[in-house]
Amino acid sequence: MKIDRRQFIKSAAAVTTVAALPGAPFIRSAAAADTIKVGILHSLSGTIAIAEAAIVDAEKMAIDEINAAGGVMGRKIEPILEDGASDWPTFAEKARKLIQKDKVAAVFGCYTSASRKAVLPVFEQNNGLLYYPTYYEGQEQSKNVIYTAQEATQSVIAAVEWLAKNKGKTFFLVGSDYIYPRTCNKIAKPTIARVGGKTLGEEYAPLGHTEFSSIINKIKAAKPDCIYSTVVGGSNVAFFKQLKAAGLSGDKQTLLSTVVSENEIDGIGKENAVGYYACMGYFQSQKNPANEKFVKAIKAKYGQDRVVGDPMECGYTGVYFWKLAVEKAKSFDVEKVVAASSNLPLSAPEGDIKLHASNHHTWKHARIGRARADGQFDIVYESGLIEPNPFPKL
Repeated sequence: MKIDRRQFIKSAAAVTTVAALPGAPFIRSAAAADTIKVGILHSLSGTIAIAEAAIVDAEKMAIDEINAAGGVMGRKIEPILEDGASDWPTFAEKARKLIQKDKVAAVFGCYTSASRKAVLPVFEQNNGLLYYPTYYEGQEQSKNVIYTAQEATQSVIAAVEWLAKNKGKTFFLVGSDYIYPRTCNKIAKPTIARVGGKTLGEEYAPLGHTEFSSIINKIKAAKPDCIYSTVVGGSNVAFFKQLKAAGLSGDKQTLLSTVVSENEIDGIGKENAVGYYACMGYFQSQKNPANEKFVKAIKAKYGQDRVVGDPMECGYTGVYFWKLAVEKAKSFDVEKVVAASSNLPLSAPEGDIKLHASNHHTWKHARIGRARADGQFDIVYESGLIEPNPFPKL
């Protein structure tokens, strides 16, 4: 069903509010006579494209909405799109190009922690501003990054506590072999112990890995109550199919992932994911007026079969957080934009959220959903707003 875009934009504007306090100092501006440039930097090719390409669509839609409503500070936003190609040196190269050559005011981008770590020195050395839309491991705070998704404590702790209470207290941990899964498991293991549980195994596979038979055999031998998965990207296609083939489908084995959203299920195949759980800050199935307008707009723009996942929504809200901060600061200067972001609230599709007063992260809800046959999630748990804690004691 088509919607009136002007009505949607008016409604979206009505539910966004700004209240800023002085915040962290810092840096940069980008200007043109009637436009302002921003960068969009994600993987449109390679193994991580299954997760990142949809974020680009959401960020572009937010820009289109804002432009249709008159732009930011009287200027239309001009997005410059670059492909990180699932390659971390390429991400750094493209970030440098966007900041130094294109003179963008901000960049909306990255997905994996490896890509963010690759571009971080570029942003810090060149006074750029990155809005990062992906749930990640924490252990970072930069004056040049606004983190719009949950850091690990905002999902892992809630997930483990819910599983231990509702599904059993023995766990097998499996993830892709990079910083996010390993740090999440450093948080998960003491949480499992604290709730009286036991970790029966911990295994990692390289990014892009497609042969999980050895790990699955170890899981079957351990017979855990719960699998906690941080396998990411295209590897999940193989992992979920092979779990099902091994008799560990969602009706027989509890598995919860903190990295599989509706977008990934589209690639995995709905029939391979049904019955498994995910812990996210956002699910498409949430019932609130802002989300219903958001989902309808996505489908009107990109097709009725499109689905919306957590990083996609966080990419969308990142653009609006930047817009609100610019308008509060009355400037595109990075130092002023970041200062205006302190305690900045937003009525987003995921609900009312806000940026932290000082650590550049976002207060988030933790939600647990169970995958249905149609690829959507039935929400079985929802927390209140959780303060970000990017540096927990591990």
